[in-house]
Amino acid sequence: MRLSSSVFASFCLLIELVGIALFLRGFFPVPVKSSLSSKSKLSDLPAEPLAGNSPNSTKVPPPLFKRVVIMLIDALREDFIFGPNGKRFMPYTRHIVERGSSHSFIAKARPPTVTMPRIKALTTGSIPGFIDVVMNLNSPALLEDNLIWQAKNSGKRIIFYGDDTWVRLFPKHFMEYDGTTSFFVSDYTEVDNNVTRHLDSTLKRDDWDVLILHYLGLDHIGHISGPHSSLIGPKLLEMDDVIKKIHASLISRESEGTLPNLMVLCGDHGMSETGSHGGSSEPEISTPLILISPAFQRKVGLEQPAVVEQVDLAPTLALALALPISQNSVGRLIPAVFEEASLREQLRFLHINGQQLSSLLRDSNPNFHKEDGYEQFRMAEKAHGNWMKLYMEGNTSEVLGNMGKKLLKQYLEALQAMSAALSKQLGKYDMYSMIIGMSLILQVLVLLLLAMPEALSGAACVDVPVASAFLSLPFYLLCLLGSSVHVLVCTSAEASCYFCSLPWLLAFTAILFSSALLCSLVAVAARYVPVPGNSQPKTSSDWTLSELDVLLLTGTVGHTLSLGASSFVEEEHQTWYFLLNTLCLAVFQDVCRKYFRERRRPGDDEEDDPILPSTVEEDTSQVTFSPAAELGVSVGSEKWLALATPILTLACCRLLRSLNQTGVQWAHLPDLSHWLNSGDHKVVLSLLAILSLLLIFLLVQRRCSLVSKIALALGLLGVYSYRAAVGNVLFPWQHSGRSISKGTSEARFVYVFVLGILFTGVKDLLRSQVMSSAVEGRRQKSRGLWEVFSGVVLLVALLFRAHNLPTLACCLLIQTLMAQFIWKKLHYDAAQTTIMHYWFGQAFFYFQGNSNNIATVDISVGFVGLESYVEAPAVFLTAFSTYAGPLLWACHLVCYLSSERDRAAVSLGHGSYCFALLRSIPAVFYVVLVTALRYHLFIWSVFSPKLLYEAMHTLVTAAVCLFFTFMDQDRT
Repeated sequence: MRLSSSVFASFCLLIELVGIALFLRGFFPVPVKSSLSSKSKLSDLPAEPLAGNSPNSTKVPPPLFKRVVIMLIDALREDFIFGPNGKRFMPYTRHIVERGSSHSFIAKARPPTVTMPRIKALTTGSIPGFIDVVMNLNSPALLEDNLIWQAKNSGKRIIFYGDDTWVRLFPKHFMEYDGTTSFFVSDYTEVDNNVTRHLDSTLKRDDWDVLILHYLGLDHIGHISGPHSSLIGPKLLEMDDVIKKIHASLISRESEGTLPNLMVLCGDHGMSETGSHGGSSEPEISTPLILISPAFQRKVGLEQPAVVEQVDLAPTLALALALPISQNSVGRLIPAVFEEASLREQLRFLHINGQQLSSLLRDSNPNFHKEDGYEQFRMAEKAHGNWMKLYMEGNTSEVLGNMGKKLLKQYLEALQAMSAALSKQLGKYDMYSMIIGMSLILQVLVLLLLAMPEALSGAACVDVPVASAFLSLPFYLLCLLGSSVHVLVCTSAEASCYFCSLPWLLAFTAILFSSALLCSLVAVAARYVPVPGNSQPKTSSDWTLSELDVLLLTGTVGHTLSLGASSFVEEEHQTWYFLLNTLCLAVFQDVCRKYFRERRRPGDDEEDDPILPSTVEEDTSQVTFSPAAELGVSVGSEKWLALATPILTLACCRLLRSLNQTGVQWAHLPDLSHWLNSGDHKVVLSLLAILSLLLIFLLVQRRCSLVSKIALALGLLGVYSYRAAVGNVLFPWQHSGRSISKGTSEARFVYVFVLGILFTGVKDLLRSQVMSSAVEGRRQKSRGLWEVFSGVVLLVALLFRAHNLPTLACCLLIQTLMAQFIWKKLHYDAAQTTIMHYWFGQAFFYFQGNSNNIATVDISVGFVGLESYVEAPAVFLTAFSTYAGPLLWACHLVCYLSSERDRAAVSLGHGSYCFALLRSIPAVFYVVLVTALRYHLFIWSVFSPKLLYEAMHTLVTAAVCLFFTFMDQDRT
């Protein structure tokens, strides 16, 4: 079957999308869900176990509290209260913890530690999946069984003030509410005042049962300046005053003969050492949980807080308010809350919790009966029945009390085991679906590679042997093998695969299609197998790889394989740093060979030297371009600059490694950024920012028009003005007492010049398409690309924090030196240059301070120049800043290859087909997009899928590259 290149590429891309969908469906764990479609009801509560013929009691346990106030302080770390500064910044709260009627705990939050998943965990008792990080941007209504719905359904009157995420999750549950946006992190004052202003009037009212307060100011301060900022102390003192006001009001309204009130103080997540959150470091997952009520005994001193799971709060509050536990809750009761209840009521509470967990375990795990916790619960339930029989007979001996205490311990151990078993369900990946998706992507990639010579030929057609594949014996054998494997996997006892849930007809059709694809692939590959007697001799140039080629291929493949180990995922930056250093040494060796070890005969042309990494055939009619002349240096000093370029690159990389600590194991260690951001070194940071901005201007303006140069200079001045306005750096004429502003005007001033430069570049690109002269058109196109690049650089400079401006300056310096003295003079081909750009882009991703932990995403940059939260620009600016390193190197690759192609100075050489499309802007941005998706895909505990995902990323990138190449060839 003969297909045009574009149709063939479209068909392959469609299969790629199916493979990606299957892979992602298996990559994201499916949350643990109950098989019941309806929500829990009080009538569904299990009866008390009772041995014998006596009727079992189904009495609902009485509530323990009348009113509940839940005060949630966003990003409240446990050391803010229990640490050494607790008495200083939160004295009243610390006094309650040490001497008051309270219970204190350290609640462990499960990653992802972002707000919306944590609210779901607090209200449903379930552990949200990683996909909820994406949903955090626009939270839909929560339809799952939850504490808020149960409270409203039972007639509780609920009032809410604070983060509007609650309003979106529970749109019709609150009697009264006032929501504030949680994403405008520049505001840490009004966002809390809007909550506190309601307290005086609300606390005096009697028409509510549950009051929920969600304060955001502390989290916003963390995003802006970190947990050690001078703003943290005053904010904690403000929160302490609010706690004092609420507690005093609840105590004053206590009366004899009524149930006591309960105040819950907690955090949804913690805060990393950089002020962000989302990952699994101890400061991010450790939050305080303080329960305050006259029902509890007074403390006599500071006790070490016990450790509980954050999901334990949902079932605890549910039973304390006489509500059913949410069906999908994996939490267990906090026994200290019920210790003042009678022994029978305590056992009743634990039995209800155990029954709910065992039912959920049965629904989610086919081998539930093999779980130790399930068997322990059944044994405890049986012992509970015997205890109830003695209790109902009026036995009041001490033996009965000891038996009840032992039974309590059995229940608690069973609950802990079942809760842990349910939590582990989220760590199970659908490997079968992931492998099927990977196999489809791999087959399509190989087919694209094999079909490339035909697709790029003059006919632009591909002959795919489909008919012969369906009639071949291997096709039927593969179908039989695939069907057998599918039946074996799907009928196994532990089968829980998405692919197995598909209709059998659809699954077998997919197997037939995959088998035919594999047979077609083998048939196409057979065309390239030489036939004895007809094989053409292969020249040595067809198979020879230079030392640099071996390094680039080995490094790229080795990096992919390294991600099969958890340590290499956590510290991936170390791999890139090592590869980058090795690359610099290899380049240094090539420079030495060219300039210091060559022995030419008079009249020899350097392009004919076999020592060079790749040979280039240039058109002698083209004007010779001298990098030295462009930079204004003499030809004699050119070789010394080339020799110094790898050394200077190594020095810059070493400096940038010390600027931002990243990874997991050493992220907590102090670095240069912490030193520069301290108040004592603001002058040094200001001077460093000025020097960095000057260097950025000198490196970028060389290829811009006069108008763009002026706009760039004014824009960089606006960048410094913005950083001075927000208090990061100093103006020479700035008064020390000047208050810190949001810098909105200064940032918008820079945005104007960014848009102006981008408009000028796009105008030049469009003009190049209609020019009659090809030479002038190429020159105009090259200038347009470089002007677009300068606009991107200006935007990055605005979004980068002041201490990261040297990172941008070093990035541009390395690009300039490598382009002028390495890639051009050593005549590296497009494939080599592209891989080098990819390596540098990934390394600079980590030089910025990023990591594979979502907590390193700086969301404060999403609000530069904004006075309120606007979702689209906030998301764009955050993503743009996070991936600025790879994006800058990808854009530079486009500009460089375009310029060098016009001068005929870059050879396509071996492997160039794979990267030819990178000369077009859309393809580069696609590669950047795929690279962006690869990172921050929530890698916390399970690392074997990371290897598959990395391999899939590499395959998809290459496949889409080839797709665009075929499309361009077909148009030609």
